Amino acid sequence: MEPLTELFAERILNVQKSFIREILKIAGDPEIISFAGGLPNPHIFPVQEIRTACNEILKADGPNVLQYSTTEGYLPLREYIANDYNNKYKLNINADEILITNGSQQGLDLISKVLIEKGDPVIIERPGYLGALQALSIYQPDFHNVTLKEDGIDLIELTNILSAFKVKLFYGVPNFQNPSGISYSQQNRVKLSEILQLYKTIFVEDNPYGDLRFMGKDLPPLKKWLGKQSVMLGSFSKTVVPSFRLGWICADRDIMDKVIIAKQGADLHTNYFCQRIVHYYLTHFDINAHIEKAKKAYKEQRDAMVTMIEKYFPKEVKYTKPEGGMFLWVTLPEGMSSMRLFELAIKNKVAFVPGAPFYIKDGGSNTLRLNYSNSDPEQIETGIIELSKAIKELKVNYCP
Repeated sequence: MEPLTELFAERILNVQKSFIREILKIAGDPEIISFAGGLPNPHIFPVQEIRTACNEILKADGPNVLQYSTTEGYLPLREYIANDYNNKYKLNINADEILITNGSQQGLDLISKVLIEKGDPVIIERPGYLGALQALSIYQPDFHNVTLKEDGIDLIELTNILSAFKVKLFYGVPNFQNPSGISYSQQNRVKLSEILQLYKTIFVEDNPYGDLRFMGKDLPPLKKWLGKQSVMLGSFSKTVVPSFRLGWICADRDIMDKVIIAKQGADLHTNYFCQRIVHYYLTHFDINAHIEKAKKAYKEQRDAMVTMIEKYFPKEVKYTKPEGGMFLWVTLPEGMSSMRLFELAIKNKVAFVPGAPFYIKDGGSNTLRLNYSNSDPEQIETGIIELSKAIKELKVNYCP
């Protein structure tokens, strides 16, 4: 039989498989210490509480929780999310501006479907979140990178791009960015918002890690300054249960009306049973205590990784020191290949994500992402020791 590739839509032909998902297959060996995935620590999952929530909602409202539901999502859950934004950041959001999605990844897909035409200029951070690159690529935009500095976006680069192109959408992760772990400072957020307002560009603010700050001070979302030009994406995957794939979009009504139509065409509605479970959990148990437990664990794991890197890595290797989230970013000396390092590290039973896939065009070949949230301090020490051996082996053949 002739191959069917000629039948494929143009928009899917140049979209690659998720590099991280492919690496996780390699890292699936239980003998491998994996710093590759962005996985929450399973030891802090609220297993008993979720079991109780399942039992109680089935007992109280079984037939209804197993029925179809509305596209927008369970109203009490949407009200909870809106009130949480308002209480934390003094915003003025109502439940009609919240749509429950299958993770924040679906939120990005729906926003892209509503806003992006083929060839539209779109801005993404450099390095950028790989899942966003994949989701956006399906809609065939013209990508433009803006460099991430220690305090956030390079505002000069941003202004140059906005001056040259009519950019509809800028996707970013201001809190503990994936992959770098960098957070935008408040000053950077304010100036970034002022610039975006001049050019009427929508900022899609993905915030899966914002509640996981274990150092420093919480900062408000850009919506505080951007208003209608902000679309916020949120998720319960990092704070409650990842397997439920439960997230949300927060957007102005004009945008939300179109997003609802896009979601109706995609899946009618997000898993209603899981929405009810999560709402019960949030309203009957202490989510703040649970998050504090996660933050304590992640700080211990982050501190262990930073300490081991300082102790064992060559001094010319640079790295970020995140104040929250799940990742830190390592930069090898110019000319050293993190892909080659990955090949050596796997032989030492250690996995990570090489940095090049986080770049749209050339770049990042000497960078890598390390996840600390899914390894205990003992595994982190062993893994960093083995990774340092691989770096030193790579250095032997390195000619600057």
